[in-house]
Amino acid sequence: METTIPKTSTVFASLFRADLQVAFSNRRSVIISLLVPMIILFTWKPFAQKMGGPFVLSTAVAIGLISIGLMAYTLSMARDREKGIFQRLRLAPAPTWVIMTSRITIQLMMIMVLTLGVFIVGFYQDKVSLSAQGYICSFFVAILGGAVYLSLGQMIAGLLKNFETINAVTRITYFCFMMVGTMGEILAVNPTVKQMIRFSPYGCVRMMLGASMDPAKWNQDTTTALLVSFAYIIVFAGLGIKNFRWETK
Repeated sequence: METTIPKTSTVFASLFRADLQVAFSNRRSVIISLLVPMIILFTWKPFAQKMGGPFVLSTAVAIGLISIGLMAYTLSMARDREKGIFQRLRLAPAPTWVIMTSRITIQLMMIMVLTLGVFIVGFYQDKVSLSAQGYICSFFVAILGGAVYLSLGQMIAGLLKNFETINAVTRITYFCFMMVGTMGEILAVNPTVKQMIRFSPYGCVRMMLGASMDPAKWNQDTTTALLVSFAYIIVFAGLGIKNFRWETK
């Protein structure tokens, strides 16, 4: 009896529906990922008048991307590996790249929802509006920024195997980025420290987002941040993919 191998598109559609159902069932973590940026928009309203609307919006989106890339994606990967889900998926007629593409597509959808939500709340709560070019550029830069944190999450999941260790490292990393994002640039006095913060993963993403929301302010530093972000993606993703194991053993 001849065995029929399903089309790649059919396999992807099935995996995508399953991943979408899992994301919906874990909607609490999704809501939390979207909640922190909204809190920033409500509490930082005075900063919108002093430092400009793009500064507040870019900060909110940048911190939201950390939540999606680290808390949502990394922990989901680690949890599914711990439960043996990836090991079972590899026995199915699904190429490895299809399994990973389905997962990443869900995260990209979350990034789009996050960015759109920040724009809507920012407009009605903080009275911040951007040009049409600013909105369009911001969506593309948000995807690029999300790729930085997704690749970082992939590296953590690749270099570490134990779920509890990954959970601890992810939460510590998230806390450090949160502190850098909310207080780092304001409190840093040493010029070297300031430059390290500016071109850290968070600093690069926030700088690009701020400039994309106000394209007239795109400068040499922003271009450098763009190139550094691509370097982060290549290094993080390279290490994460190379060292990733589909089972805990």
